[in-house]
Amino acid sequence: MALLQISEPGQTTAPHHRNYAAGIDLGTTNSLVAINRSGQVETLPDSNNQHLLPSVVHYAEDSILVGYSALQLQASDPLNTLSSVKRIMGRGIEDIKSLGNILPYEFDGNNDSNVPRIITRQGSVSAIEVSAEILKILSKRAEQTMGEALSGVVITVPAYFDDAQRQATRDAAKLAGLNVYRLLNEPTAAAVAYGLDQQTEEGTIAVYDLGGGTFDISILNLSKGVFEVLATGGNSSLGGDDMDHAIAEWLIKQAGIEGDIDPFMLRQLLIASRKAKEDLTLQETTQIKLKELDYSISLDREQFNHLIEDLVNKTLRSCRRAIRDAKIEKEDIQNVVMVGGSTRVPLVVEQVGHFFGCTPLCDLDPDRVVAIGAALQADVLAGNKPDQEMLLLDVLPLSLCIETMGGLSEKIISRNSPLPVARAQEFTTFKDGQTAMAIHVVQGERELVTDCRSLAHFELRGIPPMTAGSARIKVTYQVDADGLMSVIAEELRSGIKADIVIKPSYGLTDGEVESMLRDSMSHAKEDIDSRMLAEQQVEARRVIEAIDSALSQDGHELLADDEYNSITTARDELEKLIPEATTEQLKKAIKNIEVISDNYVAKRMNASVQKVLSGKNINEVEI
Repeated sequence: MALLQISEPGQTTAPHHRNYAAGIDLGTTNSLVAINRSGQVETLPDSNNQHLLPSVVHYAEDSILVGYSALQLQASDPLNTLSSVKRIMGRGIEDIKSLGNILPYEFDGNNDSNVPRIITRQGSVSAIEVSAEILKILSKRAEQTMGEALSGVVITVPAYFDDAQRQATRDAAKLAGLNVYRLLNEPTAAAVAYGLDQQTEEGTIAVYDLGGGTFDISILNLSKGVFEVLATGGNSSLGGDDMDHAIAEWLIKQAGIEGDIDPFMLRQLLIASRKAKEDLTLQETTQIKLKELDYSISLDREQFNHLIEDLVNKTLRSCRRAIRDAKIEKEDIQNVVMVGGSTRVPLVVEQVGHFFGCTPLCDLDPDRVVAIGAALQADVLAGNKPDQEMLLLDVLPLSLCIETMGGLSEKIISRNSPLPVARAQEFTTFKDGQTAMAIHVVQGERELVTDCRSLAHFELRGIPPMTAGSARIKVTYQVDADGLMSVIAEELRSGIKADIVIKPSYGLTDGEVESMLRDSMSHAKEDIDSRMLAEQQVEARRVIEAIDSALSQDGHELLADDEYNSITTARDELEKLIPEATTEQLKKAIKNIEVISDNYVAKRMNASVQKVLSGKNINEVEI
């Protein structure tokens, strides 16, 4: 007799059914994929037992190569071998011009898209398409290992990634045929990998992420499985590559190399310097040989530490700022998680431990720790651990604002606000009878819109005609757990609504984020002065608008010609002052109009009262 398995209603008949999910670290230099299999999390290797997949894609005549096979063609066919495309993910055509000659690509200037497209022998491609090729290889690696299709993935992104960069990452996953459970900030993934989400005590940790080209520091508060990123910071132009350059500059001086150095020699110097750096992570001294110059020199760890000391101190200054932003003391931090290949350098571990006053967590491979954390999160979101909950509260890297009259930037959601988040603010109309309002969404820390980054424009139409200031326009900003944004505008009296999902085709680089934060501090007084002037200009225009409206209604009826002319003269003088006057001059001119108009205001008030009381006796008037 056959045995039949009976399932509870709504449950699968498969006795050990799992939803197969993976965590993906989509990196600038290398990428990885990890899975949770039988309770063990592991990064998956290729057929040659290589866990790291170089984030390099080569476009051949009739095929596309990804990883090590593409990397080998980088020198011989650079225009068709694309690397470091993560740097232009979510960026616009105008943005890539700021990179100068850093990216050795030929961009297509003849397409109508706002997305930069790189010319290859197979046609022009975007960074999103290139990233999709990398994701395809990683997902295929996971599916071949597990023998089934992936139900979903968690992809990690830098904490500084803005809305556009996160959306570009999602688009790349969609092109690769992947279902994205969520985008996870890299520092948060590292904390998950170390199991810090499972600790029963409340605590604060720092995630110190020093890679090849960038540095990030994040301060996280952990409480019963709830992650809250208190603050983020870093330096997008600081990493292991800078250590290589420091050694190379030392070599140039020691070898007595003079004049311009050709690109080939520079490349050889950097290769030798990188090898020396790697050797000195494990041993006290190394011999550097430059075959082209027939030159050899010894470098010990003490001298190496001296060369990179300033670079390490720069990372610690960023740590100090992040702690200040988090509004905590250094002593409040209980653990420090080390992420990124450059944290293997002994001086880095030593200085970080000394700075935070605790032994940094270095047990996991710093190259793999982010992918491991993503895999753990993916397993939970796939529903394989229904008894385990994990709430991850990341933060907004830059404030989200709205443009108000005078080109002012009004903050709706401040930076470092936990995600997901929704904030609303009410605005009103500027002119009588105004039936539409333009909504301009911007991102940044400065007081003027011109100093911030534009994200989107849309309009709220159909506002019932009212007196200026009578309409109540509620604007709501919503940012989900992935950092993706939507905006809703509603006129509360009529219920008229308009909304938009922000999906720009470009984004902010880490450097632009840092620059905005620095500018907001260094230009604080200038910004306040500019804002005060802009607000006074708006007030002057409002006064002029009100005077024009009043005079057109009853000016000639209530005023003698000399009174009428004195008001209009003061009004014209104020209008002339607006473009070039100082804040104080505008205040004085507005006060002058108020004094000149006092008699007119009183007459209008009396006329209004007489109109209300006309035809009524004393008993009909409510007091």
